[in-house]
Order: sequence, then structure tokens, then C-alpha cells
Amino acid sequence: MLRIRLICPIIIPVVVIGGLIYPILGYLLLLDMLLLIGISPSKGRWFCGNLCSRGIFNDLVLSKISRKIKIPKLFYNSGFRIALLIIMMGFMVFRIIGSEGVFVKLGGIFVGIYIMQTLIISVIAIFVSPRAWCQICPAGTLQRLFDLKKNTIVVDKEKCIDCGLCSKVCPMHLKVNEIKYKPDCIKCGRCIDVCPKNALKYSRQ
Repeated sequence: MLRIRLICPIIIPVVVIGGLIYPILGYLLLLDMLLLIGISPSKGRWFCGNLCSRGIFNDLVLSKISRKIKIPKLFYNSGFRIALLIIMMGFMVFRIIGSEGVFVKLGGIFVGIYIMQTLIISVIAIFVSPRAWCQICPAGTLQRLFDLKKNTIVVDKEKCIDCGLCSKVCPMHLKVNEIKYKPDCIKCGRCIDVCPKNALKYSRQ
């Protein structure tokens, strides 16, 4: 999986630079969206932590210069997240309706949205936290809606010593050692790797 993570950020220049020349490359984003929705019922937000090109780029590069401050509470608000999803979808539909020669121009619209989002994501990553955008990402919100809770982090409280290491390494700033469903867990596995007592694992229910 590590090799795949290293390759994923290549998608960014392919779409940002290549998409300006060949707008049809914007359809990579549509495939991206279909893939994450397709796997979310069984894996939740696994795509975010393991295949998202911009999230991984933030982990590998922008995290070096990020302020790494606490993700704002507003970003955890479901209403705010759904509103952002509706706005983004509405903007895309508005652009599509006003287009002629839809097939190619639609690809260009996807590219434009991707570039705009990439700039916003990068600014938030640098001035807040590398994964702050992931908390309000429309794609992440969609994955939450389709998640059937089959691949969640579970805590063995008999082993857990409440050292807090799992929560400290969580890029989403979740309280990992709490015994409750965590829909925003991106399945990156950092908490499992750092746990000194092997008290964490993924459920397969």
C-alpha cells in the first residue's frame, strides 16, 4: 500500500497541468468519485486515507510546513458539511447547464473545480492542519452517507492503557480510544501502528 500512496500524488499535476491542455482528463475525477462511492459501503472513508491524491500529498509534503493547529469545530458540524456539498454540486450543475459541446467542456469543468479545490486545500493544509480539509471534503461527506459501518476502528479496553498516543497521531484529530463509531476515520492505520498494547484493530462486521 505504501507504494500506491507514493504514486497517487502524481494525479495532481496530471489533472492540473494536463487538464488545461486536454480537458478530457477531467473525467479522471468522475472515475475517482465513482470509486470512492463504490468502496465506501464496505470500507467507509478508506479511500481518503489511502488513495486520495491531495490528502496524501498533504501528508508527505505540506505537513512539513503546516502550522498543525486544531481543526476548527465548525468543520465537524454536519450541517456545514452538507451545505458545502450542496454548494459544490450546485456549482458544478450550473456550469454544466451553461455549456455547449458538453462532453469536452464537462471535462474542463471538472478540471477547473479540481484546480480551485486544490488551491483551497493547500492553503488550509498549510495554515491549519494537513487533513483539515478532509473533515469538510464533499467527497468525504458522500462516503459518510454510504458507509455501512463495516470497517471501523474498535478498542480493546482490557488492553488499552489510555496513553493517548493514538489520538495524538490521528490526522483527523479524533479521540481514537473512545468506544464509539468514528465516521470520519480515514483508515490510515497510524493509530494501530503506534499503539504500544495492540489494543486497536479494524472490525469486519
